[in-house]
Amino acid sequence: MQKRTLGTGLEVSAIGLGCMGMSIAFPPFPETERMVSLIRDAVDRGVTFFDTAQVYGPFTNEELVGEALEPVRDQVVIATKFGFDLEGAIGPGALDSRPETIRKGVEESLRRLRTDYIDLLYQHRVDPNVPTEDVAGTVRELIEQGKVRHFGLSEAGAQTIRRAHAVQPVTALQSEYSLWWREPEGAILPTLEELGIGLVPFSPLGKGFLTGTIDTNTDFANGDVRNTFPRFAEPEARAANLAFVELLTRIAEQKEATSAQVALAWLLAQKPWIVPIPGTTKLHRLEENIAAADIELTPDELREIEAAQLEGHGARYSEAAQRMIDR
Repeated sequence: MQKRTLGTGLEVSAIGLGCMGMSIAFPPFPETERMVSLIRDAVDRGVTFFDTAQVYGPFTNEELVGEALEPVRDQVVIATKFGFDLEGAIGPGALDSRPETIRKGVEESLRRLRTDYIDLLYQHRVDPNVPTEDVAGTVRELIEQGKVRHFGLSEAGAQTIRRAHAVQPVTALQSEYSLWWREPEGAILPTLEELGIGLVPFSPLGKGFLTGTIDTNTDFANGDVRNTFPRFAEPEARAANLAFVELLTRIAEQKEATSAQVALAWLLAQKPWIVPIPGTTKLHRLEENIAAADIELTPDELREIEAAQLEGHGARYSEAAQRMIDR
């Protein structure tokens, strides 16, 4: 697979693998053995970039990724995230990026990931109670100690990115970005370009919506996080957003591709330092996503997408989840 470079020289496959859905958010969850096999299948097919987090499970997703990648550790890039109180010191689910919590969490992540270094360590959500400079300084110390190689932020606003970058160069920002969520194009993308920071879009397929497999009649399982998101839970929003699928399907048919592949190809065409991390639990979807790296949209196709001027309907998060986004 083609390679891309994030920020401060971190080379990764053009498309990574988001591992969250193997453990949380989108039930039912397959057996661990199947997911270990799937992650290794991804490596065999050229994927080198794997994303997890302490809160996924919590902890069980890091354990899964660690088990799967231990035999090929020197061939891959592992990204994980800190930033939540997972032991009840502040409150279950509360943000916690205190330096002592970061240090302790990294030691535990290293153990679960079966490695002695983390390639890319993100702050999962900006903690308003801890100065960004303290967070960046703590990660800088971990980099100096050899426990971490690169620093990242997730869903951080432009000012936070600048403040953190002034203390410890930020390699990548992880944020939601896709054809149906283009908010980062306002202030975030210009800031990243100016500072030389890569972007790692999560949910690049709109949590499955842009694949064309979800319509107004789709029911999600109990515990599926999409039941709490207005874009999925509100019938009117879901119906209106089918316009995205219709556009992608039309272009996909022209290219003998799939809607998902066109959605990923569109992201790759935006900037050379963008690396999406679609998630899946199925081998055929993994192969479909990987193949998107070889699809190049023509200038006319890109103009057709822009000319449609589509806007997403419905909030992407619940009010509680949205409050954790730094904007």
